[in-house]
Amino acid sequence: MAKKPMSFEKSLDTLERIVDELESGHLTLDESLKRYEQGVAAHKECMGILDAAEKRIEELIRRDDGSLDTQPLDIADEESEDAE
Repeated sequence: MAKKPMSFEKSLDTLERIVDELESGHLTLDESLKRYEQGVAAHKECMGILDAAEKRIEELIRRDDGSLDTQPLDIADEESEDAE
């Protein structure tokens, strides 16, 4: 049976908990390595979810003929326009 992917929030909570445990200094080396591996997995999960969400973001545009079309949202262009 395939493992159901965690939600972004659950993955992020897991990652934050692991970071707290590692920063506490109370883990043995072996426990720290296991937590680090779990943290890398949670980080990959978060990044995969964010990448998928970014691909879904589209900007609705109107063509010259009045019809509507979609195109990927260029976040860099939006940020530079906001800075002006």
